[in-house]
Amino acid sequence: MNIQLIQGQFTPQEAIDIITKMVQVKIKFNEDKITNSCHEEDIKLREKRIKSLQNELHEARKAIAEKNENIELQSVITIM
Repeated sequence: MNIQLIQGQFTPQEAIDIITKMVQVKIKFNEDKITNSCHEEDIKLREKRIKSLQNELHEARKAIAEKNENIELQSVITIM
């Protein structure tokens, strides 16, 4: 089963907004898991993932900001 979350052309600012909000949701998910976890190993892995998401978001914003044309975004969740 697939859920099509994003599909279309967006201005650079719209693309940045959409990607930022989606990454923020994933970061919040990991932060909530950290709050409810007592396993140090799990906490470290989630902290590492949060930093990775923040870095990826920074790079994506930078790349999109350099473009003066619409950006095509596609995002699908595949449930297996």
